[in-house]
Amino acid sequence: MLNMYCSKKQRNPTSKQTSPMPGDNGVLDYTSLGGESSPTLEKFQKVSIIPLVFLIFYEVSGGPFGVEDSVKAAGPFLAVLGFLIFPLIWSIPEALITAEMGTMFPENGGYVVWVSSALGPYWGFQQGWMKWLSGVIDNALYPVLFLDYLKSAVPALEGGFPRTVAVLVLTLVLTYMSYRGLTIVGWVAILLGVISLLPFVVMGLVAIPRLKPSRWLMVDLGNVNWGLYLNTLFWNLNYWDSISTLTGEVDNPSKTLPRALFYALILVVLGYFFPLLIGTGAIPVERELWSDGYFSDIAKILGGVWLRSWVQAASALSNMGMFLAEMSSDSFQLLGMAEHGMLPEFFAKRSRHGTPLTGILFSASGVIMLSWLSFQEIVAAENFLYCFGMIMEFTAFVKLRVKQPAASRPYRIPVGTVGSILMCIPPTALLLVVVALAPNKVMGISLVAVMIGLVLEPFLRYVEKRRWLRFSISPNLQDCGPAYHQWNDQP
Repeated sequence: MLNMYCSKKQRNPTSKQTSPMPGDNGVLDYTSLGGESSPTLEKFQKVSIIPLVFLIFYEVSGGPFGVEDSVKAAGPFLAVLGFLIFPLIWSIPEALITAEMGTMFPENGGYVVWVSSALGPYWGFQQGWMKWLSGVIDNALYPVLFLDYLKSAVPALEGGFPRTVAVLVLTLVLTYMSYRGLTIVGWVAILLGVISLLPFVVMGLVAIPRLKPSRWLMVDLGNVNWGLYLNTLFWNLNYWDSISTLTGEVDNPSKTLPRALFYALILVVLGYFFPLLIGTGAIPVERELWSDGYFSDIAKILGGVWLRSWVQAASALSNMGMFLAEMSSDSFQLLGMAEHGMLPEFFAKRSRHGTPLTGILFSASGVIMLSWLSFQEIVAAENFLYCFGMIMEFTAFVKLRVKQPAASRPYRIPVGTVGSILMCIPPTALLLVVVALAPNKVMGISLVAVMIGLVLEPFLRYVEKRRWLRFSISPNLQDCGPAYHQWNDQP
């Protein structure tokens, strides 16, 4: 197996470009010499910090829509407690790792490049396959949530042909918005974020006279659906790393990305915590009623029809924002993989708006095909695949910390290498618990998806050798790219 050391080409003329030379660590190394974004097409405007904060907000959260099942599964006390403790165990470590690795490798592809650097391109491809599939499954959820919040006002959307048509039309409209450009998506995300959170501020003010703190302490440990509870927490507080797949589109990522992750973390946690306090403290808690869409019913009880309509509209807009953010992440991930020669060249082609057209079309097709699944099936399936990807991500992070401690990291987690390794233990344990609690049906389907990825990568290498499709390395990555093919050419 070929050992290569690569130095990524930079725009900074003072940075030296290092040609491939023998290494000694047995893996493919991509060492970034600074925090500048990769020199992609300069005519397209880069994403600044405020749009980036809201893109991350929508990658992870989008507001409290979808947290209702945590109350149904475990009651008010565990639901509120979960959204306080879970960020410490999961969200903060994932966000910190994303900040360090994203600034170490400031290019599109994100975690695919991290894993390729640490574990080799075969496993980098597996990471890309599982995370892309998980993202597409995740995006299939948002039309479902959108319609669940509207079905009380439009009963025809509850099922059947009208619901199918609504899902299709909504997907096509949002896909077109993704096609029009990442900068537009970022500023739309700001507008949608403000509109999505504002009704909960009003709801909180209206609810103050009705709040009974004793309701927050309700708990029945003998009646907890732990699988649903953990899946709901995990789904609502993960995907911090998704923004890494479009780091190459970020303005000055070495400074912008860590700051945006910090601000987004605060916004996400507050956006869950206070609506849960309002909903569980202002009205009597009937756990069986707490399912997706229930916040609109709470709004009607507290403020009347006008507030319910506002919450429903906010939910619809929130799901639009989450769809746009996830679609951007998924499609730019495919573009980044194509730039590294992992996928056919046509995935790297950009539209006149700078967006990855082929990646958008592939991701949208997957969303449409998976939109028939129920809310809970979608959450369980994407969590299962996401767990596999995150285990490889943590492994890559630790290996690069140990094997390349002196590599340039514009942002470094300030706890040292040993502390960083210890930081990964609790979230890794959590990942194993989520996998163990997956339903048999979801586990079976997900394992089939994993096995498809295991054979898909060598199949694509065979397609390349037979020249059935064209594969190429982006000129911006030419110092690193050929190593991928040389690695795979080895016996």
